[in-house]
Amino acid sequence: MTIKHCVQSTVIGTVAALSLAAPVAAEVDFSGKTIEWVIPFSETGGSAKWANFFAPLLSEALPGQPTVVVKFMPGAGSTKGANWFQEQTHSDGTLLFGTSGSTQFPYLLGDPRVRYEYNDWNPVMASGTGGVAYLNAADGALYNGTGESIAGSDYIYGSQGATRLDLVPLLAWEMLGLNVEPVFGIKGRGDGRLMFERGEATIDYQTSSGYLKGSAELVANGTAVPMMTWGTLAGDDIVRDPTFPDMPTFQEVCDATANCETSGEQWDAWKAFFISGFPTQKIAFLPAGTPQDVIDTYVAAFDAVRNRADFAEISASRVGKYAVYVGDEAQAALDTAINVPDSAKAFVKGWLKDAYGVELK
Repeated sequence: MTIKHCVQSTVIGTVAALSLAAPVAAEVDFSGKTIEWVIPFSETGGSAKWANFFAPLLSEALPGQPTVVVKFMPGAGSTKGANWFQEQTHSDGTLLFGTSGSTQFPYLLGDPRVRYEYNDWNPVMASGTGGVAYLNAADGALYNGTGESIAGSDYIYGSQGATRLDLVPLLAWEMLGLNVEPVFGIKGRGDGRLMFERGEATIDYQTSSGYLKGSAELVANGTAVPMMTWGTLAGDDIVRDPTFPDMPTFQEVCDATANCETSGEQWDAWKAFFISGFPTQKIAFLPAGTPQDVIDTYVAAFDAVRNRADFAEISASRVGKYAVYVGDEAQAALDTAINVPDSAKAFVKGWLKDAYGVELK
């Protein structure tokens, strides 16, 4: 399946073309219960901010208004938590699990630590996000929107791992001619930001929610300088991120940089993984075996959340201006996220081996 076909048939077209699940069954009631929303990252990252934003809204929308508590299970770039969730089955509808692109990429690349299967889970909500890359103040002062302007420095980057969502910035920076040395092993992107704040890292990127609630303050106080966003999709085209319309996209910066190509095998691989990791970046799942009436209840609740009169206003400053998918839309968005062309996978696996010594089958 081509990138164009994936995007047109699922990410863009689903909002208009797919219907929601059946109406909520009246007997589903969470009165007096606690919903545990497990996030397989640390409490400092974008996934934590995403779940903490939606949790109280979900509580209000679910029948019985249960307490929704966000819990964290970091480790192995999120595969620890995902492997744990794979072993869970439905009991009473009080377990929700949240993933990100850093959970999707190991699954796509055949990481040997992956023991989870997305097709066993029940997606009830998915949302897109963006990402912002930024520089330390010294190199940021030299930056003019091209890779050449900052190619003279050696950079340190706090990374969860090259097979995680971090492969999108790592490959982008390499395409721009930057020498970025990753320090692997952090538990979430928020930990990467903390490294940057302490001066242990000199380049960083955050998903939109992490940037809005953490890195934007660093920019405001002059210790960080925005470099670019990854952009967002309009059809098959990458355009400026609606949350950061004044920042150039990686494609714009690449076009302005000598020897950085926005066509060919390398570009196609980067774009394929960008599409997998960002337009459908965060997904909320119910475990295997969940009855349809419970699934429908969650779908209706998340639909009510996204249709709140104040949702656009309150979400813009917390998680950004991105689409929220529910029900069949969420399933279609997931299908795009976990289907990447074999040619893109092959390129990335070769690059991971050459650049970082990571060998995947």
